[in-house]
Amino acid sequence: MSNRRPPTIIDVAALAGVSKSLVSMVMRDDPGVSDSRRAAVLAAAASLGYRPNRAAAILAGTRTRTIGVVVDDFRNPWYVPMLDGIRSTLAPHGLRLTLADAVANAHLDSSPFDDLVSLRVDGVILGAESSVDLLVPDDTPVVVAGERASAPPGLDVVASDEAAGARIAVDHLVELGHRHIAHLTGAGGSAAARRVSTVARMTSSGVEPLVLGEGPTSEQTGFDAARAALAVHPSLTALFAANDVMAMGAIAAARQAGLRVPEDLSVIGHDETPLAASPLLQLTTVDPHNDEVGRLAAARLITLIGDSSRPAPTRDLVTPTLVVRSTTAPPRA
Repeated sequence: MSNRRPPTIIDVAALAGVSKSLVSMVMRDDPGVSDSRRAAVLAAAASLGYRPNRAAAILAGTRTRTIGVVVDDFRNPWYVPMLDGIRSTLAPHGLRLTLADAVANAHLDSSPFDDLVSLRVDGVILGAESSVDLLVPDDTPVVVAGERASAPPGLDVVASDEAAGARIAVDHLVELGHRHIAHLTGAGGSAAARRVSTVARMTSSGVEPLVLGEGPTSEQTGFDAARAALAVHPSLTALFAANDVMAMGAIAAARQAGLRVPEDLSVIGHDETPLAASPLLQLTTVDPHNDEVGRLAAARLITLIGDSSRPAPTRDLVTPTLVVRSTTAPPRA
């Protein structure tokens, strides 16, 4: 085993022929360093394999060049395209991303949001519901990604147009000829917005609203809600699930009941998660363009970080689109 000590800021300064304080300025991205000296320091650091001590930088009160993102559950594929969008926007600015899972640490008294703030991240993207009231420090820029019922007021919001997405799903089923449709829903701001719009669109289309589902928008909730709907209303010909994971549970319930999808029952989801396009599922769904939500949220946060005046909060909505695959068809004769 090697006993070689890790390189220090003093080693970098000696190799680059500059002072230790100048190396420190380069590592915290201070604009007061000339391009030639910055290049020399970075080359020396790379040659030595030097890594800045981020803990020391935090204690010194310098910027961490880190953005915190709060998610609900790493198992939820909704986050995959959103995180890709965030990463692609942060990378050119030299910003790193750190994640906090609200569900994984739910047994702890501390909020994942508060934990990130205590680490002095440069900003936070809030992509989760919170079970506690969040206190947002004046010096921490925050952008909300997605519709969040628990988000504090007065924050910038970037989300897909949930109302439009629900209308797209209902219109698709109605245009295929379905008149006996159930909506499977769950908790959370996005599900609530989709539920309200779904009921309104069904009503205006002459379809009697039928809404089922309680708890998280999970595969199990989708399975239970679909099984209950099919047991009580055997005339149903279509199900619109609040997300793709619930739709997957609904398809399992339909098959357990001996129904073929889409011959006997059409199923449409929402979110265009990676599982929707899998050859096994081929799910018709609404694409909320979460990659664009992530890009816009990250871009807005970068703007807030660079603007100490704290401009008035904005609300940006991304227009969703329909992706037709093999789980929807005209109703059985």
